Amino acid sequence: MTTALSRDEWIERARAHEARADMLTAAHRERAARGEKHPVWDFLFTYYSYKPAMLRRWHPGAGVVLQDAPERAGWRWYSSADGDAVVPDADLFRAEKPQLADLVERMLRRTASRPGQFGCFGLHEWAMVYREEEHRHPVPLRLGQAGTDAVVETHELRCTHFDAFRFFTPDAVPRNRLPLTRDSQPDLEQPGCLHAGMDLYRWAVKLGPLIPGELMLDAFELARDIRLLDMEAAPYDLSAWGVRPVRIETAEGKAEYVRRQREFAERGTFMRERILDAWIGASTGSAAHAGH
Repeated sequence: MTTALSRDEWIERARAHEARADMLTAAHRERAARGEKHPVWDFLFTYYSYKPAMLRRWHPGAGVVLQDAPERAGWRWYSSADGDAVVPDADLFRAEKPQLADLVERMLRRTASRPGQFGCFGLHEWAMVYREEEHRHPVPLRLGQAGTDAVVETHELRCTHFDAFRFFTPDAVPRNRLPLTRDSQPDLEQPGCLHAGMDLYRWAVKLGPLIPGELMLDAFELARDIRLLDMEAAPYDLSAWGVRPVRIETAEGKAEYVRRQREFAERGTFMRERILDAWIGASTGSAAHAGH
């Protein structure tokens, strides 16, 4: 059944979305105005490279008709409906971006189909500084270089996420349980991975108007929450920024990490379902498009 929103209805939702987006990005925008860097939160705007202004733009989601919306008639992946009504068009998106559509659907469905793995303990960040004197982040190591190296050497690296693995130091690469490549990413991504959960924000943004703005901001909040654990469990001393470490080199730290990792995996699973439902619809078979 097609959903239609009157102009008053969709304008109200758009304004509420803008206010929520402004609240979520306020601290970052204030820091940026001062030229101040933050080793935890800048990641959400630099690695993903989506600016606060982009988060403010509300869309209704695929198939939701916006009545009396002539100003959106020329917006990308919107189709005209009756009169001045417009609607985000999933078919138009797939026709224009077939490879992207196939990739996003494949990543979402395949990741959702696998059991979560919970034995990595966030060691990907430790592998990024292993046996290296110069680091990507100008932040001191909590255990020093020798102590950090020792943690890596007494654990098995079990990273499954290529976009973390590609930042491993040369000495850390052969220590990973599996060699990872960009081509193998859809075959190895799994819901226990913190970065797979953060990347749901990326996929929601890439789908543009096909995803309701409220859901896109939910994905941003999930990425924000995961990012904190990612840095709490990292080897860096972030006490100057008020970050309490999760000491994954201890049994207690490992237990806390896994508990919170499982909670994020559950949130990510629900988020994948919501994204697929908003974009494609729950009734669409998994084999309907990209050979899933």
